[in-house]
Amino acid sequence: MSQPQKAPTVLVANRGEIAVRIIEAAHRIGARAVLAVSEADRDSVGAQLADETVVIGPPQAAQSYLRPEFVAQAALQSGADVVHPGYGFLSEQPELTEMLEAEGIAFAGPRAETLRAVGDKSSARQVAIAAGVPVAAAEPVLDPHDAAQLRSLGDAVGYPLLVKAVYGGGGRGIRLAPDPETLVQLAPQAAAEAVAAFGNGDLYVERYYGAARHVEVQVFGDGDGGVRIFGDRDCSVQRRHQKLIEECPAPGLSEDRRRVLHDSSRALVRELRYRGAGTVEFMVDTQSEDIIFLEVNARIQVEHPVTEEAFGIDLVAAQLRLALGLDPQLPEMSAIPAATAIEVRINAEDPDLDFRPAPGRIASVSWPRGPGIRVDTLLRDDYTFLPYYDSLMAKMIVRAHDRSAAVDALLSAVRRTRIEGVATTLPVHEQVLDHPDFRAGAVPTTWFGPFWDEHAPATSDSRKAVR
Repeated sequence: MSQPQKAPTVLVANRGEIAVRIIEAAHRIGARAVLAVSEADRDSVGAQLADETVVIGPPQAAQSYLRPEFVAQAALQSGADVVHPGYGFLSEQPELTEMLEAEGIAFAGPRAETLRAVGDKSSARQVAIAAGVPVAAAEPVLDPHDAAQLRSLGDAVGYPLLVKAVYGGGGRGIRLAPDPETLVQLAPQAAAEAVAAFGNGDLYVERYYGAARHVEVQVFGDGDGGVRIFGDRDCSVQRRHQKLIEECPAPGLSEDRRRVLHDSSRALVRELRYRGAGTVEFMVDTQSEDIIFLEVNARIQVEHPVTEEAFGIDLVAAQLRLALGLDPQLPEMSAIPAATAIEVRINAEDPDLDFRPAPGRIASVSWPRGPGIRVDTLLRDDYTFLPYYDSLMAKMIVRAHDRSAAVDALLSAVRRTRIEGVATTLPVHEQVLDHPDFRAGAVPTTWFGPFWDEHAPATSDSRKAVR
């Protein structure tokens, strides 16, 4: 008589809302979920939902969530078959992948060599060129303190330009230089910030498009050159390179531009023999026909729910199935989904104090209900939002039959949300969603700054309503 098959075990190597999301996906595929937690997260929502928790260190991420040896040990201790890293922390660190591989434990993400190839932006750019993907004019910075060399690089690339960190992301290590004097002044600052954030101060300069949109393509590779494309997302509403609102599909793209974006992404993923979920990011200029490759994010993205909702798929469950050697169960889909989904990131930040982080005790939380509303969150009533980590509290996603209906529904949902106890970015989202520029679609990444300069004072009263 055959024995019942043992359920696989997933170790979740992250925290916050993405930990909750991965635990739900693990349970969806019939797996046991073990959550690696810091001492500060012992009582988190994720810890309550997981089948087991393993404490990997103190609250500080550098001594817990960012230690690959602790995560690998937790995977061994819990008998994990696969580790899902979420986003951030160790999600794009090849060292963890190699440690797990040595122990025969799967990693729900790309191979170590892929992570190295795309983690270095210079290397990623070379891969993109080899795959025939359009790239911007760029040059490596050999010494951020060498004014003569910097001026020469600026002349070669042209102004305005961006000084960018070779490693890392999240808007850190990036400076805009409109002229040679500013370039010489800002390059050392960008290098110092990159060293502090990523441990490496290597830089390059790249031509800047001041009226471009941020459009990205969701890809899923089988590891052998097979690629599925799940549409595109617009993430152009950004504050200092930090995304605030994302939507799928990207509005206002011509058929030709969409074809270039999707075909370029497919070619790049094939070149990499990419495994699992990833995103290929581009700039789409609004003043020319230029489409420029930015980078590959070799992990699940924060904004993945808009793609899931628009296409009706589960990308996280697909990652786990693929890593376990199973069919990821992702269908062939058309380039444009039948529905539109829009997401707002709700952060514990005070918009009236230059978006200063606002950790503290959440007395109560009330989310809106209704068709097409999804909330991915780590919050609950009587919860202390911790100061040790990023300020993302929740992602609210609304799906509707077209973009106009989705904007209306999301605006209504934002207005019905109550988070009592700390300042949040909800008033900012209310203002953006109700603005004619956003409603018209296709704003560039430079839109939010001037918009907020004009509208910031009006948020004071509305902010008080959600404190």
